[in-house]
Amino acid sequence: MTITARKASWILARSAQAAIAAATVADVFRAAAVRDHYLHRTDASLNKSGFISMVFAYLMSLAIVLFLVWLARSRRNAQELSPLASFPSRAWTIGAWFTPVVNFFVPRRFVLDIGRASSASWEEKRDTTLVNLWWVAWITHALVLTVAGRVAPGSMAFLVVAEALMIAAAVLLGLVIERITALQSFALGSIAPVAPLAQA
Repeated sequence: MTITARKASWILARSAQAAIAAATVADVFRAAAVRDHYLHRTDASLNKSGFISMVFAYLMSLAIVLFLVWLARSRRNAQELSPLASFPSRAWTIGAWFTPVVNFFVPRRFVLDIGRASSASWEEKRDTTLVNLWWVAWITHALVLTVAGRVAPGSMAFLVVAEALMIAAAVLLGLVIERITALQSFALGSIAPVAPLAQA
């Protein structure tokens, strides 16, 4: 792995983190605008909520693409660092995120596997907990949005909880990206690849 390739991982990491942060901020404004239109239906509120929702959709799409590109690169790096470790195909690493039901469980395992294979410095207690907290925040956010849409559309309580979870998930994902990229950057700079860790 060349120095240029190692730097590219950091570029991807920073780009994904920035896009995730931007999408999260846009989501807060989107949620507020949609709620305002739900409570006060006017042409102005419709145009405002529609515009902000469009901006959010673009930013979220960008964040998803950059994150998946980073994930695919991290998977490749982990495979090089731990040749004996078992990894899913690149297509399944990405496709699992879009497969119903599977996307509630499998992507988390992929991220954990990549982290463990990236370095012997992966700490089961701290690093695995970080991934788990991110995943719980993200899944709970999705569930809260689903329940809110069916039970109490426009509810301020649901809005606050959903956005708090969204922000928490974004911050935690940023930390996950930072941790795995840092471990790989260090490991790729060493002379010998790390040995694969046993599965938990």
